[in-house]
Amino acid sequence: MAFTDASLTALRVFREVAERGTLTAAAAALGYTQSAVSRQIASLERAAGTPLLERRHDGVRLTPAGHVVVRRAATVLDQVDATARELAGLPDEHGTVRLGWFASAGAGVVPRALAALRRTHPGITVITREGSTPALVRALRAGTLDLALVASAPPFRPLDTETPALELRVLAERSLRLAVPAAHPLARGDFVDVADLHGRRWIAGSGDDQVMGVWPGLDERPEIAHTARDWLAKLHLVAAGCGITTVSASLAATVPDGVKILPVRGGPREQRRILLARLPRLRPEVAG
Repeated sequence: MAFTDASLTALRVFREVAERGTLTAAAAALGYTQSAVSRQIASLERAAGTPLLERRHDGVRLTPAGHVVVRRAATVLDQVDATARELAGLPDEHGTVRLGWFASAGAGVVPRALAALRRTHPGITVITREGSTPALVRALRAGTLDLALVASAPPFRPLDTETPALELRVLAERSLRLAVPAAHPLARGDFVDVADLHGRRWIAGSGDDQVMGVWPGLDERPEIAHTARDWLAKLHLVAAGCGITTVSASLAATVPDGVKILPVRGGPREQRRILLARLPRLRPEVAG
């Protein structure tokens, strides 16, 4: 079996295991049995011809080959999912779609989706703009956007209280990660304990988004050393050793040299969702 014959299911399972850190957690998240997850991983390793995971008493760790596969798998799966969404909801032939997106989506999700759209629906023109999630929701309500990629954090409340409720589709749900300088003591391990975040210098967002960039739920007033709206600027500040910041797991493949992305253990799980939002479609009235 060649790796080109690997199934999408096996790739999805492998990505989940890589993000969750254990086969048990991945099985629970996917609704599979642990044996089913093990079989999918075994089939993928046979296709790769090399181990992709190192099994340890506290979970699993990616091998060098595993890092390659999970990075490429994320790209493949995102493109497949984007294509499915396009086929389900975009105009048939020609038209213009106005798309809004939150800042970090511009580093990976949006460019890949637009590239896939040009191949599958070349007659559709997409006009995009970046904004905060509240601003994008207001734009949908105002009719200046057709679709919006927005971010949501626990407890995953509705995006607003207006009626009718927005149509929402969960595109991804992943754990919040930490970006640290590669030479920082925190970068020596495979994860960061939440207790080790005390007394750190943080790189946060600016304006209304200042809290973005600081690990949620810290039991101290954080020291914010730098503020920046742009995610790339934040990550370059991290690379320069100016502090640490939080990032979406989807940014892991786009970080500059000198930055290491790590999960955080301990405390509540910090999950983040990427949602596709739109106004509900109008249903034609049925004549009586």
